[in-house]
Amino acid sequence: MIIAIDGPSGAGKSTVAKAVARKLGFSCLDTGAMYRAVAWQAVQNGVSLDDDAALGEVARSYDIEFVHQPGEPTPSGVLIGGTDVTAAIRTAEIDRAVSPVSAAPSVREALVDQQRRIGNAGDYVVEGRDIGTTVFPQAEVKVFLTASDEERAHRRVRQNVDRGIGSIDYEEVLVDLRRRDKVDSSRATSPLRPADDAVMLDSTNHFIEEVIDIICGMADEARAR
Repeated sequence: MIIAIDGPSGAGKSTVAKAVARKLGFSCLDTGAMYRAVAWQAVQNGVSLDDDAALGEVARSYDIEFVHQPGEPTPSGVLIGGTDVTAAIRTAEIDRAVSPVSAAPSVREALVDQQRRIGNAGDYVVEGRDIGTTVFPQAEVKVFLTASDEERAHRRVRQNVDRGIGSIDYEEVLVDLRRRDKVDSSRATSPLRPADDAVMLDSTNHFIEEVIDIICGMADEARAR
């Protein structure tokens, strides 16, 4: 079974996906980390972020791997080309770089094939921006998770404080989230949008635990069908 969770940056997709995977005994595939890894490698290589061909070459040339601890459905580490980039891909610099990289058609093509190979091998919760529309249109459960701009910015600031990585300036984070929304929603290839059959969940006034329970309930219903 595939559970697809799409939505804008800061909506809580990663937190929810990891919790749902753990509760259901699924594995969790963090597609956003894959794009961030390519963005990191492109920056390291000095590749222009508007050079589609060069970005695609990076995505094809470097294998991306996830490190899992025994019995843990969520990955504990991310490697690209054998380099551990778990912390490096969560910086403000990569926050800014990942949208143009993920908008590059050649990058999306290179990574979608790998995402499908991984996801089709078992039961996965997969989160991103085009999972239910492009990567796994046949997913048994599709959710589009969002929240108000202000709530998403507050959450991202708290997350950055906890991690000790990224900006903790609320106004800066809010502006960056809105910029990413515009880029992700307007790109020509696989834009951010809910699948026609996705369930819309606005988490602004809901505890994360409530959202997790709703999605797990959807999975139980899908299994029973």
